[in-house]
Amino acid sequence: MAAKIIDGKAVAQQMQEEFKSEVRQLQEKEGITPGLTVVLVGEDPASQVYVKNKGLACQKVGIQSFEHRLPADTPEDELLKLVDRLNGDDRTHGILVQLPLPKHINEAKILNAIRPDKDVDGFHPVNVGKLMIGEADFLPCTPAGIQELLIRSGTQIEGADVVVVGRSNIVGKPIAMILCQKASGANATVTITHTRTRNMAEHTRRADILIVAAGRPKAITADMVKSGVTVIDVGVNRLPDKKLCGDVDFDGVKEVASAITPVPGGVGPMTITMLLKNTIKAARLLHKK
Repeated sequence: MAAKIIDGKAVAQQMQEEFKSEVRQLQEKEGITPGLTVVLVGEDPASQVYVKNKGLACQKVGIQSFEHRLPADTPEDELLKLVDRLNGDDRTHGILVQLPLPKHINEAKILNAIRPDKDVDGFHPVNVGKLMIGEADFLPCTPAGIQELLIRSGTQIEGADVVVVGRSNIVGKPIAMILCQKASGANATVTITHTRTRNMAEHTRRADILIVAAGRPKAITADMVKSGVTVIDVGVNRLPDKKLCGDVDFDGVKEVASAITPVPGGVGPMTITMLLKNTIKAARLLHKK
């Protein structure tokens, strides 16, 4: 029997409806409208699409959306000054500097300049440290979206054997930290695998939940998973025929798995949705509500 499709679009829409009423209540009872400011440096086409979609999602739930679009040759110190201004801007509860940045700008320096309580991407070292010890204010958006997909699809996480393929700071490491916490929606046993892992398939075959962020198209095939596994495919790759595919061979693996996310329409819609969640939380934290 083919796997159940975990529909990220449907989950994202459901959550955004929930946020809409939460924002309305904040406005009516507290006079607070959450605000997100996005900074885009340069003309990267994928980043431009992403920033546009963020603006539309904010509008949908009632979050104020502000944008700063800067030319690609903007000096690093000018960007740092803008971040400093936004740190002190009362209308801005969340700051997001769109990555990647042009080569002459040190990404770490910019991200570290954002106030931790306005860091709605969850990338500041303070927020990474809080995640590590189980006291996170903001979970990084893509890993948080993965956890929501697992919870809302009815996947048993507690006690599950989770295998993560990929060790990036954006997906692999944080999702491992989130799912092994002593907390609701977690309590899993987590293994991180990567390009230097010996016998990758030995690890992936014992997973109850397999999360793949390998950065290689169709890297996980049907013979690498066990029957009944839940598969979360984080990858987005464009094939020579211009079609999008994930890091999992969807057509083969869906015949073995019990549940699987599609690409597109799986994890992708959840990333912006969790950004909205973090922005609302930032507004509450900054106003102590």
